[in-house]
Amino acid sequence: MYKIVSKRKLNDSMTWLVIEAPLVARKAKPGQFIILRTDEYGERIPLTMAGHDSEKGTIDIIYAAIGRTTMLLDQFEEGDALADVVGPLGKPTHMEGLKKVAVVGGGTGNALAYPLATGMHDAGIEVDMIAGFKNKEMVILEDEFRAGTDNLYITTDDGSYGEKGFTTDKLKELIDAGNKYDEIVAVGPPMMMKFVCKIAEDYGIPSVASLTAYMVDGTGMCGGCRCVVGGENKFVCVDGPEFDGSLVDWDELIKRNSFYKEQEAEDAAHICRLTGGVRYHD
Repeated sequence: MYKIVSKRKLNDSMTWLVIEAPLVARKAKPGQFIILRTDEYGERIPLTMAGHDSEKGTIDIIYAAIGRTTMLLDQFEEGDALADVVGPLGKPTHMEGLKKVAVVGGGTGNALAYPLATGMHDAGIEVDMIAGFKNKEMVILEDEFRAGTDNLYITTDDGSYGEKGFTTDKLKELIDAGNKYDEIVAVGPPMMMKFVCKIAEDYGIPSVASLTAYMVDGTGMCGGCRCVVGGENKFVCVDGPEFDGSLVDWDELIKRNSFYKEQEAEDAAHICRLTGGVRYHD
């Protein structure tokens, strides 16, 4: 069993958990993920590690309570334990030879961008972090980004906090201002990442996209996380989760990621007849 050491609400929908998982923490690196089950009857879901402490034997995860398992997970409290935590999975973030990068995060994707941006910064890379949100209420990890990167730029769609506009607007502004990036990293909704990588391509800058996809086993056997990169089938779990953004078939990825939208909407609206709540656990 994997004990929840601490639980911290970041906003109305997003939560930060610290979980005891010493074997995972011992080998974890930025960019990798874990697969967990809440209980013996639960489904397996992948979550990027927001951090880890090999000495304490803990890992950090940040999630949005928007699907069946994350809504259930959100009902766990400090002292409760998860049934399974498997990892670290996926390839670590590539950092060799990089001196300056721009990391662009969108919405809940900023939770995934956090370990990448801070991990690069800890490795001695200069990091400009562009974090985009819908509005002020959705802003997360501001203090952590400021402490863990060289420059933080917050944008909101409605202008209620930071700069009004999209992350792509700020990215173009920074490039036009003379910033020489060795790489641009995109993390967030596929449509946002598509346009970020297109801007990078237009300016002749290499881009990396951190992809999320439905997966079951995390070892490349189920094929659920298949994506098309450079005209070839790749698997997010073993070949990624990071890929050359200029080679990703974004239209195919967007179509696959929207496959279960109706089911997710049903889960979000479900009221348990026994408890009156969305979900429950023993």
